[in-house]
Amino acid sequence: MSTPLPWSRRRPRIPAPGTAAPRRPMDWAKVGRTAVRRRATGMTAAEAAAALENAELEQHLDRDREDLADDERGPAEIAEWRRIAQLLGTAGGVYDPAADAVVQDELAADRRAEDAERQRLQEQQQIAARADELEQLAAAGRLDRTVKSRPGDETARDVLVQRGDYHATAVDGWLAQALADHSGHYADAAARTAAAGSLPVEVRAHAALLTALARLGAPAQGELEFAARLAQADPAATHALAAWIAARDPDTQ
Repeated sequence: MSTPLPWSRRRPRIPAPGTAAPRRPMDWAKVGRTAVRRRATGMTAAEAAAALENAELEQHLDRDREDLADDERGPAEIAEWRRIAQLLGTAGGVYDPAADAVVQDELAADRRAEDAERQRLQEQQQIAARADELEQLAAAGRLDRTVKSRPGDETARDVLVQRGDYHATAVDGWLAQALADHSGHYADAAARTAAAGSLPVEVRAHAALLTALARLGAPAQGELEFAARLAQADPAATHALAAWIAARDPDTQ
């Protein structure tokens, strides 16, 4: 094995001025560890110890550089050289990242993080598509009881609100009706419980009043537009009215 490559003072530690900012903050400590592992591949314990000595010397020479005051890469590289030198001093042989348990654990964690991020982006795309669908149905006047609610509709509703889409009001009424009817994914009691934490109080108050009125044989939603207006104006009073009606329903006695 040849002598370890000399320590380079030119390695980039911060993005060049004027370059576009990365979508995520660069993990310079991770960059440093990866660079060390690449250089250390095939080294013996003696060679890794020599590389560690060079790295420590470089750090000492750079100790007064103001531009490296917040440097994360340099210290991470030294720590990684030290870990690899200790590993080879104990296990012998030459360094192989594929046989390094620490490296393999980090790679597995990276894969899990990538899978989670991929799933998150996929879910975001699905929610956005559902928001578009609900918006189109509302615009066409076809968002009614024939359209069954699905898991994630609460988040799709939030997307419409964030867009400032006025169709969100129609979606609120549709969700309230679905919650009152226990239809679609609200047929599941757990989904109805979760809705208490994901739907605004106005929608829940609207659903509670629709439920109470339905026990009295009230007509379909289109004839109960006042329920939505009451819920928007005073959710607490709407809940109180729904409870008052339910308390006087003989079927609940």
